[in-house]
Amino acid sequence: MNRYGNLSKITKFMTNNKNNKSSEIGPPSNGMRIGIFSLAYAPFVGGAEVAIKEITERLPHNFVCFTRKFDKKWSDKEKIGNVKVIRIGKPSRQYYGHFFKKIIYVFCAWRAAERAHKTEPFNVIWAMMASYAGIAALFFKLRHPEIPLLLTLQEGDSEARILSRVNIFYPLWRLLFKKADYIQTISNYLADFARRHGAKCPIEIVPNGVNLNVFQTHSNYANNNLNSSNHKIIITTSRLVHKNGIDVLIRAVAQSPTTNYRLLILGSGPDEKKLKKLAKNLGIEDKIKFLGHIEPNDVPKYLAQADIFARASRSEGLGNSFLEAMGAGLPVIGTNIGGIKDFLIDGETGLFVKIDDPKDLAEKISRLMENEALRKKLSKNGRELVIKKYSWDLVAEKMEKIFNKLCAF
Repeated sequence: MNRYGNLSKITKFMTNNKNNKSSEIGPPSNGMRIGIFSLAYAPFVGGAEVAIKEITERLPHNFVCFTRKFDKKWSDKEKIGNVKVIRIGKPSRQYYGHFFKKIIYVFCAWRAAERAHKTEPFNVIWAMMASYAGIAALFFKLRHPEIPLLLTLQEGDSEARILSRVNIFYPLWRLLFKKADYIQTISNYLADFARRHGAKCPIEIVPNGVNLNVFQTHSNYANNNLNSSNHKIIITTSRLVHKNGIDVLIRAVAQSPTTNYRLLILGSGPDEKKLKKLAKNLGIEDKIKFLGHIEPNDVPKYLAQADIFARASRSEGLGNSFLEAMGAGLPVIGTNIGGIKDFLIDGETGLFVKIDDPKDLAEKISRLMENEALRKKLSKNGRELVIKKYSWDLVAEKMEKIFNKLCAF
């Protein structure tokens, strides 16, 4: 442990807390008090942030979220739905923040939680993802071992990329898995990931959900406003980053044997300029619309105008965009990787495509374009699966059972 010697000092300091240790706490009559550690939260929108919002607004507990302040316009403290949001730190020029800003968040979020716990003790602490927020929760757990820690894994990057970022902090990061009292993952893939990195506690798979009420009026892909020109509409909703394989999709539509299509790309990200240049170099920029960031509430309107959803992911924790497309009644095409395998059955609820293979993706797109019976079959089966297994009401019900188990520890 020579080069990680500081870890033992930190652990010793955190656990040496006899004078400040809280007494055992049971669930209060008016609901639990749950502290959430999440690097980002509303108005920042991503899969993890949506999950917190959808779950908390369905449960009768008091939630406090310790998150980072990314924008100076955001309030330091405010109530959003059923969550009291406490934003930590000062915004930086880089929107997502410099590495050291995130390190500062870890310690500041931990200290803010300590102050809040001293005033009104937490029954449970909930770490959203095994990253900066998870380490802040770990520090709190080391000081208060009697408070149960729930770790949620929503990671979408490949394991290799995650480990490259963890780097020399791996022992501390691994300690988070060991100290967690319960781990909830959104896919079987992430459950296996947790076990590989030291988790010994109970692990339960509770996926993200889909707001089915939003998609009820957008479930018939045949009612298509953009089809007045008889073009088929391919759509993808994604952050424009390497892992989501948007470059593969652009190359695939360029190789398609038919010209009877348009591609809608919803989302923004660091690869946007590169992807637009790729489309121009391939001579298909007139067939692609980059629509940029679209608010989540508006996404169903675009899905309703499409015929096929496709994303050639290189890694995926679950793939909530696929589930939303399926909820909207679209046939989907995705890679056989990560959490996608939990819901996509080739030929039944969607079509699999090979990773980094634009030719294979072009063939699958053409197959769906030309086969109406297959499109209808995949659309019907996919929507029925989402209704049965991926509603937010069902997800919240499962999370409530987890919180109750933790309070009984």
